[in-house]
Amino acid sequence: MTTDARTRPFRALGIRNFRQFAAGQVVSVAGTWMMVVAQDWLVLELTGNSATALGTVTALQFTPMLLFTLHGGRLADRYDKRALLLAANLLSGLLALLLAVFVLTGTAGLTDVHVFAFCLGMVNAVEVPTRMAFVGELVPPELLPNASALSAAYFNVARVAGPAAAGLLLTVLGTGWVMSVNALSYLATVVALRRIRPGELYRTARAPGRTRVTDGLRYVRGRPDLMIPFALVAGVGLFGLNFQLTLPLLAKTVFHTDASSFGLLTTVFAAGSLTAAFLTTARTARPSARLVTVSALVFGVMEAAVGWATGYPAVVVLLFLTGGASVYFAQAANHRIQLGSDPLYRGRVLALYTLILQGSTPLGALMVGYVAEARGARSAFVVGGLASLGTGLVALCLRAGRSGPGPLDLTGDSHGACTGRTPGSRAAAADQRDPVRRDHGDPSR
Repeated sequence: MTTDARTRPFRALGIRNFRQFAAGQVVSVAGTWMMVVAQDWLVLELTGNSATALGTVTALQFTPMLLFTLHGGRLADRYDKRALLLAANLLSGLLALLLAVFVLTGTAGLTDVHVFAFCLGMVNAVEVPTRMAFVGELVPPELLPNASALSAAYFNVARVAGPAAAGLLLTVLGTGWVMSVNALSYLATVVALRRIRPGELYRTARAPGRTRVTDGLRYVRGRPDLMIPFALVAGVGLFGLNFQLTLPLLAKTVFHTDASSFGLLTTVFAAGSLTAAFLTTARTARPSARLVTVSALVFGVMEAAVGWATGYPAVVVLLFLTGGASVYFAQAANHRIQLGSDPLYRGRVLALYTLILQGSTPLGALMVGYVAEARGARSAFVVGGLASLGTGLVALCLRAGRSGPGPLDLTGDSHGACTGRTPGSRAAAADQRDPVRRDHGDPSR
């Protein structure tokens, strides 16, 4: 860790485009987390606290990630990422507004929530990998680790503020108004994206020929150093990262709390996540495979401990630690994958990361929902934690402890990782604004 990294944890915010984007994201993601709390609370009210119903809604929201994220990453590598994000945020805001109207008029049913969750998942299949890859265009290559860590930090700032505000607004105003606030929050990202200067983006030239999903998969398959973090993300994501389901069940069925106390548990979890995100802002090099594996083991222990804890104060403390461990693991895996990927394939590589991390949620939500229904919410935490721990132990057996490369090579390593170019001449800036090469073929393929 360098002295500069320790003393300047917010150095990527010195880049105007990243600063604009981060400001819009804080507001928008806070609204999204308000929506998560409101939607979960609405489902529990409509179904009499059914864990299976909540798991079904979660599965419907993440199933499109499983089906279409790789194509979303392909679009991110082929088209203008800024334009894609503008369209995705406008569509997400419209969907949230429609559901809010149904709730406010008293006509919302479980089917409406199902349709909204699936449609939002379709949009997220494009938005998530595009947003992750877009960070690499907002800053120069040497600031990418810091910008990625700050992205996790502002996400978790919103994750703290959103549920806390949602808990209060649910009590005072009701579910429909919380959803209305979320719909308006998307405008913050739209405004920020409009204010970004395309000529100051750090874009790489597009690869000649057609941009195909299979090319990205072939690229990852030829990179053994990426396979272990992908395997860890798959195991932990499937069994351990189902907190959208397990947290409301813990609050409502174990501690029998109201909406504001549910918001508190979610906020505590997010506060731990935020702490870990800020710790990773000091990272200047690609993390080692050993670090990724150990962080998965720690996360598994912490999550299982939540299920074994008996008192509310102990659960609050352990949720803080679990939140921190989950983000530290996810960031370590993300940085090892992203900082080792050629920018020409980064959209598709991050789409695969998103697919594995979030696309596994439908299966995980159904399995964990079944466990919670049969054995209680505590068992869901124990099973998720032990399964994550087992995944980490298997990774150790597969010799995941090999150390990674040293400090980040900004000129490009043998795999083309972290290469990029600074904004060039007026002609280069004009080339950067060209949203798509005309000879790439049908975008649906």
